[in-house]
Amino acid sequence: MGKAAKEKTNNLMRGADGDWEVIVGLEVHAQVASKSKLFSGSSTGFGAEPNSHVSLVDAAMPGMLPVINEECVAQAIRTGHGLNAKINPYSVFDRKNYFYPDLPQGYQISQFKQPIVGEGTVTIDVDGETREIGVERLHLEQDAGKSIHDQHPDYSYVDLNRSGVALMEIVSKPDLRSSKEAQVYVAKMRTILRYLGTSDGDMDKGNLRADVNVSVRKPGAELGTRCEIKNVNSIRFIGQAIDVEARRQIGILEDGGQITQETRLFDPAKGETRSMRSKEEAHDYRYFPDPDLLPLEISEDYIASLKQGLPELPDEKQARFVNELGLSAYDASVLIAERENANYFEAVAKGRDGKTAANWVINELFGRLNKEGLDISASPVSADQLGGIVDLISEGTISGKIAKDLFEIVWTEGGDPAEIVEARGMKQVTDTGAIEKTVEDVLAANPEKAEQARAKPNLAGWFVGQVMKASGGKANPKVVNDIVKKKLGV
Repeated sequence: MGKAAKEKTNNLMRGADGDWEVIVGLEVHAQVASKSKLFSGSSTGFGAEPNSHVSLVDAAMPGMLPVINEECVAQAIRTGHGLNAKINPYSVFDRKNYFYPDLPQGYQISQFKQPIVGEGTVTIDVDGETREIGVERLHLEQDAGKSIHDQHPDYSYVDLNRSGVALMEIVSKPDLRSSKEAQVYVAKMRTILRYLGTSDGDMDKGNLRADVNVSVRKPGAELGTRCEIKNVNSIRFIGQAIDVEARRQIGILEDGGQITQETRLFDPAKGETRSMRSKEEAHDYRYFPDPDLLPLEISEDYIASLKQGLPELPDEKQARFVNELGLSAYDASVLIAERENANYFEAVAKGRDGKTAANWVINELFGRLNKEGLDISASPVSADQLGGIVDLISEGTISGKIAKDLFEIVWTEGGDPAEIVEARGMKQVTDTGAIEKTVEDVLAANPEKAEQARAKPNLAGWFVGQVMKASGGKANPKVVNDIVKKKLGV
């Protein structure tokens, strides 16, 4: 590879001959959430026996004609609205011609010059900076089948279950400037799709994958020659593939070579990209309008009706959490990252202090879920139970320390938090007389430290800790603090 590129700084990648700017564009392929395929009634169910979800249309039997799935069209329009994009009332399906064993027709039905969705934007936040990334287009197309090469040393097999499944190809503009920005963009795209319910975005099942276009240039120079890395199927691998490919290109250019426009594959095991074939241009695919499908004409009323039915989207929800519940932008971004997490938080926060609810959901609940490898749907602590713990704190019935003990009990044993506190005697001690007696005992047992604290008031915290320890964590911390200061005269 020649001279290696060094570390990245301020979105620039440093090579042996100075800084380079990395230019990234993404083609995100999202499987449409629908029960049947784009042009046939076959099931889109995952994990079935090979070739069990294949109609005559999917298998390209002679004389079989495609019929458009209206729900797939509606899902594409909903996604366009979610991307703040222009919806085109007139679009055309084209045949993209190429030959591969898992493509029975010898062509893929896609959209070329007249897609269903035009330009839009996605807002991302990276290291505290907000950026708008342009979306060039969204078009509908049918997926190919799957070639299987590892079941026999002499043969490859083809499974057509995925053939004809509806995909949305969402093409970004070359606005991304680092692997981190690309990762954040894909994560944000997946969040939007899940909120809309237009794709489950499950990368493990191949329902969301990306073709990654990478080029490098000296800052301010013309765009360089790009290479496309095909079918990257995890956010982590997207970041790795971009960095590896950018370093490869920088090494070639700094050695005086030229970049060849081509399609490449990323090998995560070896940490490298390798050439597949020369990059095709549009004319290589011999696009032409599909003669079996009429142009798609959609009324403005239908487009508007789909927009009215959209749920609250991530950016809107984040702004509401900040403005109405007083959360920090960071905490709000954590809570809205997954729709199910946001719903859980809202159930906990309903009628309660938003900041306290957020603290318990993010730090205690999410922290424990991550430790246990669970998602929110498998949480042993329900939103009602966690809300009950927050209520007991707000009422002064329990302290924060007792609340953590109570959370552990609810996590492992279940039950109603208020009933557990009552049955196990976990209530916070607020009787000032009892607390005052404990403070006096601690002061009397530590006269030298008491004198030191009178000279240096910041040492009073030591006595607060000792009193809390003596009370088994049940004393009200605020009351303890006030009485300690009063007794010390500080």
